[in-house]
Amino acid sequence: MTLDEKIACLGTDPSVPRLGIRGSRHVEGIHGLAQGGPANWRPPRIIPTTIFPQGIGMAETWDVDMLRQAGEIEGYEARYIFQSPNYHQGGIVIRSPNADLGRDPRWGRTEECYGEDPFLNGTMVVAFVKGMQGDDPKYWRAAALMKHFLANSNENDRDKTSSNFDERLFREYYSVPFRMGIVEGGSRAFMASYNEMNNVPMTINPVLKDVTRKEWGHDGIICTDAGAMRNLVTSQKYSPDFESAAAASIKAGIGQFLDNYREAVYGAVKRGLLTEKDIDEVLKTNFRVMIKLGLLDPPAMVPYAQIGSGPEPWLSEKHKSFARLITQKSIVLLKNSNYTLPLDRTKIKSIAVIGPRANELLLDWYSGSPPYAVTPLAGIRNKLGNTVTVNYSAGDAEVARNADVAVVCVGNHPNGGENMPWAKVSVPSEGREAVDRESLTLEQEELIKQVYRANPRTIVVLISSFPYAINWSQQSVPAILHMTHSSQEEGNALADVLFGDYNPAGRLVQTWPRSLDQLPPMMDYDIRHGRTYMYFKGEPLYPFGYGLSYATFAYSNLRVTPGAVPGKGSITVTVDVKNTGTRSGEEVVQMYVKHLNSSVERPLLELKGFTRIPLAPGQKTKVTFSLPANRLAYWNVTAHRYEIEHDRVEIAVGGSSADLRLKKIIQVTAR
Repeated sequence: MTLDEKIACLGTDPSVPRLGIRGSRHVEGIHGLAQGGPANWRPPRIIPTTIFPQGIGMAETWDVDMLRQAGEIEGYEARYIFQSPNYHQGGIVIRSPNADLGRDPRWGRTEECYGEDPFLNGTMVVAFVKGMQGDDPKYWRAAALMKHFLANSNENDRDKTSSNFDERLFREYYSVPFRMGIVEGGSRAFMASYNEMNNVPMTINPVLKDVTRKEWGHDGIICTDAGAMRNLVTSQKYSPDFESAAAASIKAGIGQFLDNYREAVYGAVKRGLLTEKDIDEVLKTNFRVMIKLGLLDPPAMVPYAQIGSGPEPWLSEKHKSFARLITQKSIVLLKNSNYTLPLDRTKIKSIAVIGPRANELLLDWYSGSPPYAVTPLAGIRNKLGNTVTVNYSAGDAEVARNADVAVVCVGNHPNGGENMPWAKVSVPSEGREAVDRESLTLEQEELIKQVYRANPRTIVVLISSFPYAINWSQQSVPAILHMTHSSQEEGNALADVLFGDYNPAGRLVQTWPRSLDQLPPMMDYDIRHGRTYMYFKGEPLYPFGYGLSYATFAYSNLRVTPGAVPGKGSITVTVDVKNTGTRSGEEVVQMYVKHLNSSVERPLLELKGFTRIPLAPGQKTKVTFSLPANRLAYWNVTAHRYEIEHDRVEIAVGGSSADLRLKKIIQVTAR
């Protein structure tokens, strides 16, 4: 390769036409492949793809296999479009999943992440990565490029702010999902974030090499975020000029620039700030990913090389039905007093569907274009046919007055509002990329109050990318459901839940506060100051892991063996769970630990296991968790390693972080 070719391969397309090497560009894919959508990611053609609920909605399924299957579908569709003679566009390096932690509900990109807990987030990251990349021992279906390393959970001034926290939080919290994605999931690509960490920009932070490469074994792509190399000079004032910034980035491990980088790299080489050998070192990481994708081998050797013939996969019943299922599984029942839900369609003659989110399906900035879109109103009409009168209004509460029941669909607009310019939002509670939220108050709660006054039999459907402090609604209206935006099957899945054809079992993946007063300052990255369920002070509106069902479940017979475990051992936790209701349903069984005699400050609770299980009425099953002792370790900042303490640990099992039914205490020994 010539120097010109090498520098060209520092972009996001490591192709070398002279040598017959075809690389892959990047594509977006937080919840389905993006080859269109509101952002219109500059594809030659807009191509429909299967679109799931937003990332945080997929996490609210608490269903690992759902995430794996979503990743598989996305990877398959990316490979299909990349290789199909009808398209030949896009790429099979996919910027997903977002492994950032949603430590604060004001974060404008909350919709992309898998929540506030590192173990849950990391487990979902691993599942999505494995699904996308496939299970062939030699080749990948697509490459998962995780975003954004590290501690990038504020949008305001993100190109110059610093996320400051200690070494323990780096090891025990912020880096966990990325480590799991690399070590357990096999991801070999990630994007460095805009922000600084402890006053060193992530684009050139030593942890890129010292931790991800040397400790975790990451030997693939590390790319900048868009424009981040130039930010080192312009906004962060960290490098004296662009040549120095480019040289520092490459020496830190950056192998791909989402930036206007070429002139700076040429200048750095000319000035002696950068050698050709430095460039070679990072190019190796780029080409390792291309090799894993099979792009440097004959197609006959690559099992995924045949994808691209046959009918479009996004039109298949398999992909359509999966989109409906994962959307059903993502819906969280927040309140259901007096068995308001499910609705009995045989006893309803009229229903009012009201609200700004009732007759639209909103796609977010990282969404693709679905092959079809079912709004809440359309889903309800599909379900009821001509047997029930369905009246609709975007904002007239009077439509509810004479209806048997009113369904109010409210929530944020994932792009900040209708036709909003970049980095602008319409009301204080809105957030999006480049804008953090200033309020948790749902302005549309006024509409809910009006509908409720007209008809007390009101059901609220909150379609939102993040938590809201809906205190009045929780206190007043009979039933509340939460779901996230963008799924092509949004309306059908909602109607399935409303009318009892699907029993909801989604669970929240963030703590929903009652007010901003319960949150520390936005830029306080020390979560010990009252952030997340692990350190939250006061009573939340809805706790982490919370969600109701149309069924009820009983827990019994908690067993933990052995009762004392050595530091290199493992614990087996079993519990019996029974459906004590009259409907089939699913329960999300959650296992938490609490350290009772630790020498360092530990969280109030830590999630260490979960599973979503189906149970028929009266059915009982035994749930088993394996808890390796090393999952109880803390980071010893003096010794710079994980250590297991001699400690008493409480194991608790239940339906949410605030609904722990059974507890046992075990003894853990250091050796």
